Amino acid sequence: MTYETDSDTPTIRRLDDVPTGAPFGWLVQTLNGHDERLMNNVLPADFPYEVERGDAGDALAAIAVREAMHRQIEDQRGSRVREAVELGASWNEVAAALGVTTDDARALLRAWAEGQHRLYRRDVERAPDHPLGLDPDQYLAVLALTERGDDEQAEGAGR
Repeated sequence: MTYETDSDTPTIRRLDDVPTGAPFGWLVQTLNGHDERLMNNVLPADFPYEVERGDAGDALAAIAVREAMHRQIEDQRGSRVREAVELGASWNEVAAALGVTTDDARALLRAWAEGQHRLYRRDVERAPDHPLGLDPDQYLAVLALTERGDDEQAEGAGR
């Protein structure tokens, strides 16, 4: 599926209607269209310009698209934290970027790593040649990142 024009936009009323793997930019653009129509509902009935007003379908689509965006963002939090630390960011820097404590930032990475390791253990049975997730060595390497000091940075990492 392409994601370029309004004609490519599926009717969205439920989260399941949002195309799997839709690019984030497309989600934003789709949400903006629904939000614009919904915002037009507050304009007076005698507004001097013709505007398209939102309906319940727009409100449902906005909810579903926002949820898809939220899930996509949440799914990437752990991997981005991992990348930041591997690329040289300190835990203080990561925590500041997240707006949390360093302990909370480490806990986020640990939880993500555990989920990825569980995924690997389940997926290795389905696709033994190319399982998804973190294998045992990768899992331990990510956990080792959480043992760094708050100001410690990866040696030789590019910033």
